[in-house]
Amino acid sequence: MMLKKTISKNALLYPFLMLSAMWGGYFLQLHGFFESCSGAIIPLVPEGMKGIFFSPLLHGNFEHLLGNSIPIAVLMFLLFQFYPEISKKIFFMGWILSGLLVWLLPPIDIMTGDSMYLCIIGASGIVYVLAFFLFFSGVFRWNVKFLTISLIVVLYYGSLVWGMLPEELFSKLNEPSRISWQSHLAGAVVGSIMAFLFRKTGEKKKKFIWQFPNYYNEKDDLLWQQYKENHPEDFMEMPQKKKDDIWEYLDEIRRKQ
Repeated sequence: MMLKKTISKNALLYPFLMLSAMWGGYFLQLHGFFESCSGAIIPLVPEGMKGIFFSPLLHGNFEHLLGNSIPIAVLMFLLFQFYPEISKKIFFMGWILSGLLVWLLPPIDIMTGDSMYLCIIGASGIVYVLAFFLFFSGVFRWNVKFLTISLIVVLYYGSLVWGMLPEELFSKLNEPSRISWQSHLAGAVVGSIMAFLFRKTGEKKKKFIWQFPNYYNEKDDLLWQQYKENHPEDFMEMPQKKKDDIWEYLDEIRRKQ
């Protein structure tokens, strides 16, 4: 019963639907659908624009699919659980905008400067959208709960930052890398921008009533008088630290009432 109250239904439903679509897309690939570059993003080629919608559901092999499935499940759960008001908007906007940005990036070999014909598939762009949104959203909001999510993302997915750079920069390859750093970079940029744009949307930082200016409460005043009567020694040349401790004590009493 408590589990139903703490875990959002959408936090389980949407990751399940996305994973089902990804595994379903891979099943269709195995049976001859989406052959060659069909369904892939082909940068700056009009026919490749349909890949903006379909490419996250297609993968090169089983390892590619599995490698994207786990972070998709975890990051989508965190998004829909802790950002319920904007989760759908972030997910679907991130999907489309990151795919569009990949399509707009010129397909150039980073080492030679030559143009290439690329077919880009996989959900890694969405993984980067979610990871960078969750991290920077916690930083921009500066809220303890959201900062905790940021730390979780950094702890488990901090190494994603290296995927935003071409693999050719770190090692000599006999053939061009099959890892789409363009998707990773596009997802990171889109996720970071959305974290900033939506930083004031959704759950607000709680502010207790006694934290507002000119607050007065008769019950609080009575508590203060009782404290002074019971602890007169605290008011004899009291250092500032002691005063702060007293106010923390009174705040704790208020919370328990």
